[in-house]
Amino acid sequence: MILEPWRRRVGTALFLRVAGPDGIASRERIHGTPGPRWFPPDAAIRRVHGDASMFVGGLRALLVQSLHPAAMAGVAGHSGYRGDPWGRLARTSTFLAVTAFGTADDAQAAVDQVRAVHARVRGRTPQGVPYRADDPDLLRWVHVAEVDSFLRAHQRFGARRLDAPGADAYLRDAAVVGRALGAEDLPETTRDLAAAIDGYRPVLAAGEQARDTARFLLHEPPVPPAMRAGYAALSAAAVATLPAWAVAELGLRRVGPVRRPAALAAGHAAVRTIRFVLGPDDARRVSREPGAVGAPRG
Repeated sequence: MILEPWRRRVGTALFLRVAGPDGIASRERIHGTPGPRWFPPDAAIRRVHGDASMFVGGLRALLVQSLHPAAMAGVAGHSGYRGDPWGRLARTSTFLAVTAFGTADDAQAAVDQVRAVHARVRGRTPQGVPYRADDPDLLRWVHVAEVDSFLRAHQRFGARRLDAPGADAYLRDAAVVGRALGAEDLPETTRDLAAAIDGYRPVLAAGEQARDTARFLLHEPPVPPAMRAGYAALSAAAVATLPAWAVAELGLRRVGPVRRPAALAAGHAAVRTIRFVLGPDDARRVSREPGAVGAPRG
């Protein structure tokens, strides 16, 4: 195939951008280490987290999470998202891969590491409200924003979309990881997920930190020139999937009836291109593994 050398070269470059310089070795360890996993090969979380639609879902999740003042203050004060955005992305993508596809021991070790970091993160919002990263309700918000974004992106752009029972199965799988991180009362159905988001609406407000984050993610991303057109398509797709109230809070340009279909079409094209250059998704790459071991301890 004449395109194969190009596909491999571009795919490797993109993968290393997202997963970090040690990404290939990490992938081999995650998928190649024998042992029981938290989730079986056909788990819904593997279908979602192994699909290229996560590129849209990840951007959307960051925008939605920023609407909670305490979550945004923690990111702004402790995550280094401006100084080391690619490093933060690599750590996040590796965590998602390890917990969905890695051995149970490696998944638990990744969770323990994150919990240790959260235990040290304390601060105050610009309004003077104290927060701590290991607060169960704050962890719940981060979880809810993530799974809502990942699921919506998958259902819009995913190669193998989930039916209604499959969507609920994804939320049950994701709740295993969320509870391991210390979150409580996590939604396990799409109806409960919608209710959880509605329940947070009174405390959600985009301050200057959130709007600055949106400007950075959408208009000032630290991506090389060759990636800018693709990134613009992904970010426009992420905004097009946001609810109108979130777009208004973040001070973003309203996605009207003309721009929205164009943004979604561009998102589809970008996700398909990523899927092509990366090759088989992680859910299909793992063909034979031991079954799940059940919910983790903690």
